[in-house]
Amino acid sequence: MPDPADGPVAEFVEVMRRLRAECPWKQEQTHRSLVRYLLEETYETVDAIDEAEASGEFGHLAEELGDLLLQVVFHAVIAEERGDFSLDDVARGITAKMRRRNPHVFGDAMPDDHLTADQVDERWQRIKAAEQSAPSELPSALPALLYADKALGRRERAGLTLDVDPDSPDLGERLLALVAEARAQGVDPEQALRDAVRRRQ
Repeated sequence: MPDPADGPVAEFVEVMRRLRAECPWKQEQTHRSLVRYLLEETYETVDAIDEAEASGEFGHLAEELGDLLLQVVFHAVIAEERGDFSLDDVARGITAKMRRRNPHVFGDAMPDDHLTADQVDERWQRIKAAEQSAPSELPSALPALLYADKALGRRERAGLTLDVDPDSPDLGERLLALVAEARAQGVDPEQALRDAVRRRQ
């Protein structure tokens, strides 16, 4: 595998440093001002994934991932200027996290090829919980179905049940019941709804 230290990623970081130094618009940007673009590029990437899965053509996805990478590098360059952290720090941090949370691959013992995907996820969540002094709050900006799915998942891992009425007159309760039903079937409710809407467009 090529060394990223002298490859396209390193070249792109240098491009962003120069743009930050010489482009008036980019000089004005802050972490906060870039939030809207980060969200926009994230949703455009999700759309590109759906399109690629439907068409088998992944060129557009590569382009959108580039736009998403732009946001990551832009934030890292701003932080680098402030002396907060660099893109290397970001990469080192996520590399260390992947090694810690995947002991079935990176542990001292031989890789465990017999774990199921659910067992791997359960181990990940257990390690994550042990690393945190207190459970992190779910981001309030998550789409509602995804927010409900994650909240129900946390309750399940804590051994708590949730009594929801699928026939409730309250629409929110019925939607929550559908999310619980999706979880019981191993279905991602957010993606299921997206797929259903796309089929009718």
